[in-house]
Amino acid sequence: MGTEHTYRVIVRGTWDGLTDGARERLLAEADDHGLTSMRFTPEGSLTYDRALKHFSLRFVVESDAEDGAEMAEALAEERAEASLRALGEGYGFGALKSSATDMDTMKINRKRPASRR
Repeated sequence: MGTEHTYRVIVRGTWDGLTDGARERLLAEADDHGLTSMRFTPEGSLTYDRALKHFSLRFVVESDAEDGAEMAEALAEERAEASLRALGEGYGFGALKSSATDMDTMKINRKRPASRR
């Protein structure tokens, strides 16, 4: 096994076939899943708005660097599907799409003080 890298993965999807009960529950909890709740966690952070059309889940995934971002995306999509299914019956969703950022290779541009420009 090679070096472990930390990936931040965003999994996006569309609600599909929500039952009335699922819709009511999602709307009742919408304030807890808005923009202010966006964070990357190993178990995933679900965000959506009151339109109940699209959603996203944000994950932190530790994966072998040799497997690349594609493996991190696949792992996050598996976690996302499990999380969405755990919501119960009536929470339908369509195909998932993901994007990953390798935090170990990400370049950080720090602002330099004005006097050093």
